[in-house]
Amino acid sequence: MRVDIVTKEYPPEIYGGAGVHVTELVTALRTTLDVRVRAFGVERDEPGTTSYGVPTELSAANAAVQTLGTDLEIVTDVAGADVVHSHTWYANFAGHLASLLHGIPHIVTAHSLEPLRPWKAEQLGGGYAVSSWIEKSAYEGAAAIVAVSDGMRTDILRSYPALDPAKVRVIYNGIDVEAWHPVEDAALLADLGIDPARPSVVFVGRITRQKGLPYFLRAAERLPADVQVILCAGAPDTPQIMAEVEGLVRGLQTTRDGVVWIDRMLSRHELCTVLSAATTFVCPSVYEPLGIVNLEAMACGAAVVGTATGGIPEVVVDGVTGRLVPIEQMQDGTGTPTDPERFVEDLARVLTEVVGDPERARAYGEAGRERARDDFSWASIAEQTAALYAEVAADGR
Repeated sequence: MRVDIVTKEYPPEIYGGAGVHVTELVTALRTTLDVRVRAFGVERDEPGTTSYGVPTELSAANAAVQTLGTDLEIVTDVAGADVVHSHTWYANFAGHLASLLHGIPHIVTAHSLEPLRPWKAEQLGGGYAVSSWIEKSAYEGAAAIVAVSDGMRTDILRSYPALDPAKVRVIYNGIDVEAWHPVEDAALLADLGIDPARPSVVFVGRITRQKGLPYFLRAAERLPADVQVILCAGAPDTPQIMAEVEGLVRGLQTTRDGVVWIDRMLSRHELCTVLSAATTFVCPSVYEPLGIVNLEAMACGAAVVGTATGGIPEVVVDGVTGRLVPIEQMQDGTGTPTDPERFVEDLARVLTEVVGDPERARAYGEAGRERARDDFSWASIAEQTAALYAEVAADGR
């Protein structure tokens, strides 16, 4: 069976969880299937992988229109595939059109949902209406939709009520615990400005509304004075949120030391080192379909404190691998806490409890690594995905 996977992110251009997912899934699937990757961006020399850029004629167009142009470059090349599988709205248009043009089933993996990210209008302007239309059309036309958590499946059916629930299947994200593992590198920590002798809370993620970084920065003001705050954060969605985060970090740095902001992309070795040294990892997201970053932290033996929203409770077992922070949210698609101050207080309280008990935090971390290894292997995820390919190929469109 030949499967064409369409993605915006693929090595060496990865900036989020979707890119990590596609990379690991392709590696696992290629042990049994003919997988052709069709990726946006720079030229790659990997066999079976083709890169596509923005057509020259669209170089000055809106970013969403540029995406459509790249998708159109891909569609013809999908001819001959048995199944086309797209990841994120950037690739959904190519998958949808290829399905119509070539008469093959299209599978979508939902890593996020445009109706639940209305703040993207700040980033894309009118392009957000375009991305929303693409996603809706692709989902409603797909042979199957993969949700990366039960919480995500619920969100999909709520956002797109016309869908047949039987088409929406849950296949979790995964983690390679051989690649992501505890690392001790004292020299690297010193270079980064991190003191392994002090307790620390680590945040890793893009600077975007859904990741909840401003809430964490406000909560960090209330942490014990000896706790380091380590921010591995970059790639802001908009100048506005970047300015907000910069202001909060500057304010934090005036009241406490040990605030370290790393705004570049870290290598896997560097990130494993930082996560391994953490007393706890924090995921303050207000929208998170699953959160591969939580699995990465768990695989490195870090306790995880995460918001009890989306797919996070399906990864973090409260009181076993870490702690969940309660949240009540607006139902307008933004995920905004109905009581932001209470959420900040609860986040600060739970983080303080975890960093204040290093032995328990260490036990959470050990249990988290076991859970990542036993329940989220890529081999199992690839097997489930391949079975879905065979099912939709047999059924036709």
